[in-house]
Amino acid sequence: MEEKTPNHKEILASLPHRYPFLFVDRITNFTVDPPTIEAVKCFTLNEWFFEGHFPGEPIVPGVILIEALAQLGIIFFKKLRPEYQDRLFFLAGVEKARFRAPVYPGDVACLKLEGFNFRRNIIRTTGKVLVNQKVVAEAEIIAAIK
Repeated sequence: MEEKTPNHKEILASLPHRYPFLFVDRITNFTVDPPTIEAVKCFTLNEWFFEGHFPGEPIVPGVILIEALAQLGIIFFKKLRPEYQDRLFFLAGVEKARFRAPVYPGDVACLKLEGFNFRRNIIRTTGKVLVNQKVVAEAEIIAAIK
């Protein structure tokens, strides 16, 4: 069942991140059953990291793709469990990360997370980053709640 997707104000309310470290532009899909969320991040040549990664051949660093999935995970969990809206989340681990293709300036990265496991104050979710409907990165994201 599709639910109301969070708008930009709700994204900002869910995340402590701000420019230049906010990597979720728009939520495109959110469902409770099964629990899934999808978002986009549009990478422009003006991104701060392209200056040094790499001059003459700019690509999005893999850690930025992981960070984008982690930020989407915070929004995902807070949307599913609103009682955690005011809590702070920290990246606690990344497992099974794979980078399949580079992401370039001008690419629109589609971020997808499916399901989550929640035990004590640890959350796990599985995500993918797609560009032009091809998987470019995937990982299991682990977060801790403070």
